[in-house]
Amino acid sequence: MPDYRLHCFAQSGNSYKVALMLALCELDWEPVVVDFFRGATREPGWRAEVNAMGEAPVLEHAGRRYSQSGVILTYLARELGRFGPADLDEELEILRWILFDNHKFTSYFATHRFMFSLSGKPADPAVLSFLRSRIDGALGIVDKHLAEQPFMVGSRPTIADFSLAGYMFYPIAETGYDLAASHPHIHAWRERIVALPGWKPPYDLMPAAPLAA
Repeated sequence: MPDYRLHCFAQSGNSYKVALMLALCELDWEPVVVDFFRGATREPGWRAEVNAMGEAPVLEHAGRRYSQSGVILTYLARELGRFGPADLDEELEILRWILFDNHKFTSYFATHRFMFSLSGKPADPAVLSFLRSRIDGALGIVDKHLAEQPFMVGSRPTIADFSLAGYMFYPIAETGYDLAASHPHIHAWRERIVALPGWKPPYDLMPAAPLAA
């Protein structure tokens, strides 16, 4: 059995954050597909057995389960001694960007993408407009930051990059955002991440969950 098992699905950018870390570290891991669109994470049994929060990803390792992508990335960085902080200042800076990502970057972007292309029903244009206004603000902050340095916390990639990259590699048709055209510094950062040995896009790293009928 592989050393690591990741409950995930390819459409989940939060799952991709962890899958990317596992791939870049060349770990022996197994994806366990979560049947998200057909309600698996709302099932009492799934919540009792996998994650009471009703969310993916969930990482199994050494007899324990870990949830929340930021927690999992932190655990892996400490366990492996890779892509983590070099000192306390970097530790706090990584945490700062992961918290920003969870609250303002991934949250709005992921919700917009779900409503835009994955929910299976027409989205309210006013809601999409509201989300885009928040997304554009968050993207602008990150684009400006990356104009000054190659990665989120200086000159090398860390788990802060993997956290913010979670939803940055999905097709334009899914996201509604052409980041190469609209945010050149984010796009250049994406290209630097793509160049890391072991990188793969989300649909190549994890099985996709079937969409609801």
